[in-house]
Amino acid sequence: MIRGFFRLVGLLLLAGAFVLLVYDGARSIADQAVRLTPLGEFWNDIHQSSQQAVRTMVEGVAPWLWTDGVKVVLNQPAWAVLGVLGLLLLLIFRPRKPLIGYARN
Repeated sequence: MIRGFFRLVGLLLLAGAFVLLVYDGARSIADQAVRLTPLGEFWNDIHQSSQQAVRTMVEGVAPWLWTDGVKVVLNQPAWAVLGVLGLLLLLIFRPRKPLIGYARN
């Protein structure tokens, strides 16, 4: 049950990554220059106050983590981050291979 839920989330993340890739591609064609939407900008467009809440929470725990870790991820293209997360979830929670010659109890 849990495995199926996380595979569904991974598939939805991959679908979102594809939509963002098409969006960035269409914007790049229209502007005649490569235009990539960073994850931080996309997050601000969706819900800006939640990003500020996460920032204060992370800086309260470890201030170096925001500048060295989270900020680096937020500067990456949104489609790449969502795609990598989706692929990781699909790979981690893939179905088990059937055992040959053994019965599972």
